[in-house]
Amino acid sequence: MTAIDPPASAYDMGHTSEAESLATFAILVDNEPGVLHRVVGLFASRGYNIESLTVAETDQAAHTSRVTIVTRGTDQVLAQIQAQLEKMVSTRHVMNVTLDPNGVQRELALVKVRGAGPDRVEALRISDIFRAHVIDTTTTSFIFEITGAPSKIDKFVGLMRPLGLVEVSRTGVLSIERGEETL
Repeated sequence: MTAIDPPASAYDMGHTSEAESLATFAILVDNEPGVLHRVVGLFASRGYNIESLTVAETDQAAHTSRVTIVTRGTDQVLAQIQAQLEKMVSTRHVMNVTLDPNGVQRELALVKVRGAGPDRVEALRISDIFRAHVIDTTTTSFIFEITGAPSKIDKFVGLMRPLGLVEVSRTGVLSIERGEETL
């Protein structure tokens, strides 16, 4: 007598050993009501997480906006995300900036650090190394402005934590392609 396997759940996708990676998608869309809702809804309905999201109008005459989304997934999932984004009616172009050798990604962060004495001096020294700018200071705290790759900002925040990190505000990733090409 053979054992019968129970029916598999439609929700049990199994765990694959395939590694996940971060990907940054730059999406040129029509600037009209509901577009951002549809883009975010695509991610939510499929259970994909958005790690960073920035959006702004980029061409008033053409009524277009640029949406930059950072997400995580396997190569197969990331390809599926790109295909689904390309199918959206209001999408004009989609680019996986992560795969583009000419892609540039940057982020802006404001970092507030409280400190006195040696910690204050060390925070200023580290800010010089990371090319962060002091944009506000009091006798007990600094606010630094730092731009760069997300990993650079992560490292800066990590070094500021033991020196009295109070608060961090990040813009999310922005991207653009080097050279004459456009999205």
